[in-house]
Amino acid sequence: MIEIPVHDIQGKQIDTLQVDEAMLGGEVRHALLKQAYVRFHANRRQGTAATRGRSGTSYSTRKLYRQKGTGSARRGSAGTNIMYHGGHTFAKSARDFRQDMPKKMRRLANRNALLAKAVDGEIKVVDSLSFEKPSTKQFSQLLKSLEINRTCLVALPSTTSNEAKSARNVEYVSVANVEQLNAFDVLNHRFLLIDKAGMQAVIDKAQGKINTVTTNVEGE
Repeated sequence: MIEIPVHDIQGKQIDTLQVDEAMLGGEVRHALLKQAYVRFHANRRQGTAATRGRSGTSYSTRKLYRQKGTGSARRGSAGTNIMYHGGHTFAKSARDFRQDMPKKMRRLANRNALLAKAVDGEIKVVDSLSFEKPSTKQFSQLLKSLEINRTCLVALPSTTSNEAKSARNVEYVSVANVEQLNAFDVLNHRFLLIDKAGMQAVIDKAQGKINTVTTNVEGE
């Protein structure tokens, strides 16, 4: 079991939250996390870079002048790569960089990313994260009290709440919906800030996935 400290809004520890490693993958699977991280980057690439090769130019293929007797270097057509406005050598063409990954591996990577953060002590859980009105100053003070001095991902039930509005103007802080956490967002930030209810929801969701898989295996 991993014990994650629970803090109040002033940064004082008031409780601990116990998390079973088995619900988050049992152990940190570095190869799986890297595959998920690289896949996310690859799937964001447009792959639209393209340049014209010799076949893409509109010049005639006629030889510019005879091979010998002019005193100049030999020349082919005007569309060769050594000519101004000629075709590129090894021209780029549009390609698809998309990588696929089985659903079970994607879900395991999402859970395992949380385990990696929990093992390193980089999950900051607060008992209740609620602001009466948007306040960047109040949110900055919260980060300081929790000793969050690097990039931070704030997981909230809504990305339009007062807490989200308070966090979005702080440097190196990103806001994400707690129901849509993925391995890339979690790994791309040093810290994960989440309230106790949100963390419990993530744990319950992971437990539900494990129970579903176990039931299916026993049924077979």
